[in-house]
Amino acid sequence: MATRHVVVGKPIPRVEGSEKVTGQARYAADVRLPDLLWGKVVRSPLPHARILRISAEKARALPGVRAILTADDLPPVLVGRRMLDMPLLARDRVRFVGEPVAAVAAETSDVAEEAVALIEVEYEDLPAVFDPLEALTAEAPILHRDAGAYEGAPKERPHPNVQSIQRHREGDPERGLRQAARVFEHTFRTPRAHQGYLEPRASVVRIDEAGRVQVWTCNKTPFRLKEQLARALELPSERIRINPVPIGGDFGGKGFSTDVPLAYHLARATGRPVKMVMGYTEELMAGCPRHPSIITLRTGVDAEGHIVARTARAIFDGGAYAAFKPRPNVDLHGGHQAGGVYRIPHFEAESVCVYTNSVPSGHARSPGEPQMIFAVESHTDMIAHELGIDPADFRRRNLVGDGERLATGHRLERVKARETLEAALEAGDWRAPRRPHVGRGLAMSHRFAGLGDARARLRLETDGTVRLITAIPDTGTGAHTVFRQIVAEVLEVPPDRVVVSVGDTDAFESDAGVGGSRVTRVAGHAVDRAARAMREALARGDRTLPLQTEARFSVNETGTVTSFCAQVAEVEVDPETGCVKVLRMVTAHDAGRVLNPIGHQGQIEGGLLQGLGLAMMEAMGAEDGRISTLSLGDYKLPVTKDAPPLTTVILEDSVGPGPFQAKAIGEMSISPVAAAIANAIFDACGVRLRDLPLTAEQVFFALQSRGGTR
Repeated sequence: MATRHVVVGKPIPRVEGSEKVTGQARYAADVRLPDLLWGKVVRSPLPHARILRISAEKARALPGVRAILTADDLPPVLVGRRMLDMPLLARDRVRFVGEPVAAVAAETSDVAEEAVALIEVEYEDLPAVFDPLEALTAEAPILHRDAGAYEGAPKERPHPNVQSIQRHREGDPERGLRQAARVFEHTFRTPRAHQGYLEPRASVVRIDEAGRVQVWTCNKTPFRLKEQLARALELPSERIRINPVPIGGDFGGKGFSTDVPLAYHLARATGRPVKMVMGYTEELMAGCPRHPSIITLRTGVDAEGHIVARTARAIFDGGAYAAFKPRPNVDLHGGHQAGGVYRIPHFEAESVCVYTNSVPSGHARSPGEPQMIFAVESHTDMIAHELGIDPADFRRRNLVGDGERLATGHRLERVKARETLEAALEAGDWRAPRRPHVGRGLAMSHRFAGLGDARARLRLETDGTVRLITAIPDTGTGAHTVFRQIVAEVLEVPPDRVVVSVGDTDAFESDAGVGGSRVTRVAGHAVDRAARAMREALARGDRTLPLQTEARFSVNETGTVTSFCAQVAEVEVDPETGCVKVLRMVTAHDAGRVLNPIGHQGQIEGGLLQGLGLAMMEAMGAEDGRISTLSLGDYKLPVTKDAPPLTTVILEDSVGPGPFQAKAIGEMSISPVAAAIANAIFDACGVRLRDLPLTAEQVFFALQSRGGTR
């Protein structure tokens, strides 16, 4: 019999909602300090060039300018989340359009902008490379002569322009392909895409009277940022404090130090606090967008339609620096998803991140997975079509089952893949007749909950209030509301008696922060442990107030339980124009126990809408390394009117890795969307698109070349 909960599982309102809707929430750009200066950056207009001369005399003479820095004024340190390969300011040469070359501090933002325009930089053009496949040729310009010497660089480097390479092999894929009844090979491409958060990067740095560096910035991993800054600024970590501020959206993009080291050096040079806020042109030109990809899959099937072997090669365009990737191998998690949700006894995957003279790529929601799942699930449908098997039936034959292993060899338990698939098919009316030019498409994915460590502190006050201090910043996901529910459930108090606050980096020793679908699992368990410790103390008769408990939770193994998602898209294709209208989306989730239905559904809808953007419209255009979509007028993001009718099916279960058996949800719904829509387009008109986004132009020209719909 299922355990009944009083608070957990209930749709209680967001704990921070009122502050945000009333404008009381103070973000990094809202921080105001006495004598505050504004910092701005001079950026390279060239993709690859040698810096011959920087002249700042005119800018220095401008009234209101207080400091101008170039690489010559800074220590020769390199920065990065894992691999340290990026200078604070370009030293000797620039490697992408938008790379910082000089920094200015002035009394106002306008004066700083004017000073930036007055700084003269003389360059000498160098050969550049923008295509990751071309970057791997023998003739390609080399971006980093000795990249293997960088701190944190992976050891294997088959080409100087390789940032990282990861391989995985199970069984004997060559033999499996030889013995297969049929072999299929397809290549897919996805473009560069921005995370699309509302709040651009912003930082404020002040050096206080004791010489401590006080930082306010929109960074989701404050303790990791503290470590990055200690290295970059060559300071003891105890000299640095990251002060919490809410974050106006992250979606994977706000884990790097960005302009904080420059703000520090400007503050040090002027003796005054400095604020730096990127505009959206800078965000699109020099942020850390989703990696473009080229993915080739080769799959063998037997005479009964079972997948017996697969090889996969994913080439990810990492841009000019690898500094924005935090994983130990400097790779993308999505590169390991080439097997999808299927049993594949013989499997080999290679994932390569490549240097090019483009804006450095970084993490975006479900890093690398939307790219890979688009390829895997499109490839799956293409195989089913060639075999004359219904796409749903083909998946049924090959889905991983309970106690079986994924293509990577990872053994699973409590597998809900088939149940999730059937729920999506039923809700999506898979077998119902289609009108002319209307098609349905199917796609699936899975994701493990993330790893890491977290801490939480509870304090029972004399007035009966329970104060929770967490190290998890508010990124807008509703995590603090879930924490509040956990505390209220365990201590059997009303939720409004629980007050949630975020501690600065002095409050705890360390914390992994936000990322990798870890927050509910890792930080949620820390909160749960702290609450249970307080409950036990009270049960022992400890009535001394204030009463405080603290807990830590750490996990470094994925485990055997994953979460599945299945989606059905229904689209209509105009045969005259190629215009695609998404009529309906169905998304089914193997969700464990849902802790807050409102927040849970918000994560599903937000991820799905981001997936719709990647599928249908988002692409950062570039020409010779110059981003051409430098405003949100040019770079189209989906809005409410783009959202199709959505049916969500939740399959709750009593097994999950999070507190109260919760499973990951934040990065689940984004990945299958593009493949489901691409497969639906094929079902509607017979056009198979292998490149994102799935534009009307692509459909129109494919129809024209074929003479219309089938």
